[in-house]
Amino acid sequence: MKKTVLLIILLIVIVIDANAQCAMCGAVVESAQKNGSDVAEGLNAGILYLMGVPYALLIGMGFLLFRKLNQNRAENN
Repeated sequence: MKKTVLLIILLIVIVIDANAQCAMCGAVVESAQKNGSDVAEGLNAGILYLMGVPYALLIGMGFLLFRKLNQNRAENN
């Protein structure tokens, strides 16, 4: 059950197209977008990439820790 809920939450987070921008970046992008520039899409992709890397590392470390703890429990039993 927990795995299913975690998988659903992970898929929702991945699928959602977030527009993560600070206020100043948002103002620059809005003005560039009005002038017909494609800066907004590149900026959003870069921000989402930088935001996703720490979460991916934490998930990976948590998975490895979980496996190691379960392996130790199996050896003790």
